[in-house]
Amino acid sequence: MSDIEKIAPLDLAVAVIGGGPAGLMAAQQISQAGLGVHLFDAMPSVGRKFLLAGRGGLNLTHAEPSDAFVRRFAARQNVLEPLLASFGAQAARDWAQGLGVETFVGSSGRVFPSDMKAAPLLRAWLARLRHPLQGVPVEFHMRHRWTGWRSDGCLTFATPAGAVAVRAKAVVLALGGGSWARLGSDGAWVGLLQAQGVDVAPLLPANGGFDVAGGWSPFFAEKFAGQPFKTVAIAVAGAEPDAAPLFHRKGEFVATSTGVEGSLIYAASQVLRETLLRDGRAEFLLDLLPDLSADRVRAEVSHPRGSRSLSSHLKSRLHLDGIKAAVLRECLPKASFEDPQALASAIKALPISLQSMRPLDEAISSAGGVRFESMGSDLMLKQRPGVFCAGEMLDWEAPTGGYLLTASLATGYCAAQGVMGYLQSK
Repeated sequence: MSDIEKIAPLDLAVAVIGGGPAGLMAAQQISQAGLGVHLFDAMPSVGRKFLLAGRGGLNLTHAEPSDAFVRRFAARQNVLEPLLASFGAQAARDWAQGLGVETFVGSSGRVFPSDMKAAPLLRAWLARLRHPLQGVPVEFHMRHRWTGWRSDGCLTFATPAGAVAVRAKAVVLALGGGSWARLGSDGAWVGLLQAQGVDVAPLLPANGGFDVAGGWSPFFAEKFAGQPFKTVAIAVAGAEPDAAPLFHRKGEFVATSTGVEGSLIYAASQVLRETLLRDGRAEFLLDLLPDLSADRVRAEVSHPRGSRSLSSHLKSRLHLDGIKAAVLRECLPKASFEDPQALASAIKALPISLQSMRPLDEAISSAGGVRFESMGSDLMLKQRPGVFCAGEMLDWEAPTGGYLLTASLATGYCAAQGVMGYLQSK
């Protein structure tokens, strides 16, 4: 018998493993129902990714209509729709208000706390969990890294003081995805669940950057890395020549030393990633002047320029300079600059080839995770009765804009309902 098998277990009603938004929401709902909840996390404190994500302003949710909201979850919208019906965008705002945090809707429809900060909301949340208005306090166990199950079904944890065993009547796993490992979401749970026969889709980068094929030239990388492409549009062509684009949107993104990242790239990341995985390469078409028609651009490029240089001509006629002019020089052969038709076409649809995704740990979030087919509608694992999953460790993805956080809260809320129903049935 191994040493871990000999340890006397701590007997609990409910164990929540993971102190991100999904785990904290599950713990709140269960504790309010009067059940004892112990929350375990590998890190010294909870909510670390939540705090970092809110460093530039916490995007809590989005105010668009619910039917548009759920479409943001693409292939998983059907399974997430009932979860978001139970806890959606308005519920997220009401929840924050219940903690004393007012919210407002920004010009883009994104919803933020009135002070834009994540820390006050997290402090109020933890205070409520420790001193609830109803129910029982949540007990926190930090620096407890979950290591799986032992032969009698007890949970096992590694701690600075040694191994710990826990027997719980119900368990919520809210262990995060695979991005930002330094904050606790390291994906180490994948093998533990696969060993139990749980079907887990590979964790892949979502809302992340890409490296351009061959890399930028040293000149472009040194001078323009970190600079934004403002007021541009990108399109990802369909598989057939006459097919509608798989993606087309106006916005902005940023050049990096090796490629591209930023909000517009993140919005297209799922399409680009899937193309890369399928074909080994991907491409988007960059419209440097989306507010001007192709005919207008063609006319301005073809306008006689006299003794002016081409650079001065483009700047004067089209206000095309800086990083926009530089990327044309970077990507077009010299002959194209002597052909007004070819140059005008490139300004409206410059092909940018991509060779790889940036590493998973750099991505804002991850795709893949526990497949919904491995769970019941209450998010309980079919292979482990009494064990529920929530948050980013589930197989769904969404763009930035409040959708990620709302779905994490919703799945934590619904996993808690599943726990309570399971315990009542027992």
